Amino acid sequence: MEEELLINQNEYLEGGIHIATKMKSQGMAKFVYKVREDGLYLLDVKTIDFRIRIAAKMIARYDPSRVVVRASRIYAIYAAEKFAEITGVQLLKGRTTPGIFTNPKRDNFMEPQLLFISDSRNEKQSINEASNTSIPIIALSDTDNLTKYIDLIIPVNNRGRRSLAYIYYLLAREVMMERGEIKSREEFKYTVDDFEAKLKK
Repeated sequence: MEEELLINQNEYLEGGIHIATKMKSQGMAKFVYKVREDGLYLLDVKTIDFRIRIAAKMIARYDPSRVVVRASRIYAIYAAEKFAEITGVQLLKGRTTPGIFTNPKRDNFMEPQLLFISDSRNEKQSINEASNTSIPIIALSDTDNLTKYIDLIIPVNNRGRRSLAYIYYLLAREVMMERGEIKSREEFKYTVDDFEAKLKK
């Protein structure tokens, strides 16, 4: 019997989690489900769902203090901040200077055991440093992203405000489930809206 999705498929579609770009890198080509008439690539919702589950299992295996979530864009930062607050992982946001994972003499030197990347195109420096020190990497990757050094790719719209809210909402909920901190998904007291960046009026 086929496993149910983590949320209703319509919610995934409304959140635009599957709507990618008009470009595709070689490593992301296999994740393209189809091409829209306007040239935008579409990703498979079931693949996204499955890989969110795998990512949650991986994250839950580590001490939260040894997991770093990396976010450089504003929509990702907001969602990742909420994720870090709920799960207890470390957050590395905005622009970072080289050496944070490779130079022990730095004041802000970190030694994560797992790195979670919000945008593998925008956060190449962190990916390169993590790969140099054999830190496993999970990454949210759109169709135009490079996949080199990534251990687990979650093929997804990693730029959309609502899409990122859904991804981090589901990850937070599933990590707590995997840790046994909640017994059912209904116990998770947060909503997708809690993870969505608020636009200034």
